[in-house]
Amino acid sequence: MTHVTFIHGIANKPPKDILLRNWEDSLAAGGLDLAAIGASTSMVYWADVMYEKPEETETSFESVDEGLGTVEEDEELAWIDNLPDEEKASVQRMRESMNFDMPSPGEDDFTPAEPDKGKESLTFEAIPLPWFIKRRVMKSLLRDVHHYLFNAVSSPRTGESYRVQEEIRSRFVNQLKVDAAANNDGKHVVVSHSMGTVISYDCLKNVSECQGVDAYMTVGCPLGMSEVHDNFKPGYAKQNAFPAAKVTGNWVNVYDRFDPVAFDARLSNDYQKAGQQVIIDQQVHNDGKWRHSSWKYYGQQKLCEHLKQLLNV
Repeated sequence: MTHVTFIHGIANKPPKDILLRNWEDSLAAGGLDLAAIGASTSMVYWADVMYEKPEETETSFESVDEGLGTVEEDEELAWIDNLPDEEKASVQRMRESMNFDMPSPGEDDFTPAEPDKGKESLTFEAIPLPWFIKRRVMKSLLRDVHHYLFNAVSSPRTGESYRVQEEIRSRFVNQLKVDAAANNDGKHVVVSHSMGTVISYDCLKNVSECQGVDAYMTVGCPLGMSEVHDNFKPGYAKQNAFPAAKVTGNWVNVYDRFDPVAFDARLSNDYQKAGQQVIIDQQVHNDGKWRHSSWKYYGQQKLCEHLKQLLNV
């Protein structure tokens, strides 16, 4: 049986079963009904490592077009103040790269016009989203990326604490082992969205006990940011950055150029395989202003066609 292991991205999420069902429904709307082709699915869920309780589905930032900025809560950055100097400097470089501290040219809800179509990647100020939404998105991304890459401590509930990278790595690695044992006669593909691309790539590239897979898909991916890949351990070298030991088939990267999280959206140059550019970078166009939505991505026909090919169905 073929199998897809999903992993979600930044910010809080609805409960695991609801999130998985919504992603399956979105893929079906885009032309790939996984149940109909006999493919099984699972979700690596890690929002509870960072947040006290799941989001209500009607308040989830993915369920509304304007995105994360519609949620009342804003991400505080006080956690940066007490970081060790070297770590703080790294976070500051990332913060400057994201550029969300720059003042708005207008009011807080100022939205820039869409830039020329010829540009593949866009800076923060050029993304056509209201300023306050972009700031909240980037704050969440900064926090999640830091806490994972630097193995920060998270205490989302009274009496519970996690080392973020250790806990999430364990969940990803264990889920792949379970999925591989249950599905040994079909293709096994990892499909990751947003911050989930950072986690899944790190495990596939840097965790020796991680199970290998047949193919890999990244969606709305921040892996192109140098501040991300330069903090992978044991290190990053673009000529051999493709996780060839664990991914035996293709890597497809799907992006919308107006997605604020998909910095340097094309990955083929940054994650080469023996010095060759082999990643398939696929641009799509999500509707509305909030282009980072996983549901919108999974409803894309081009994404579904690529996933069919990865699954060999």
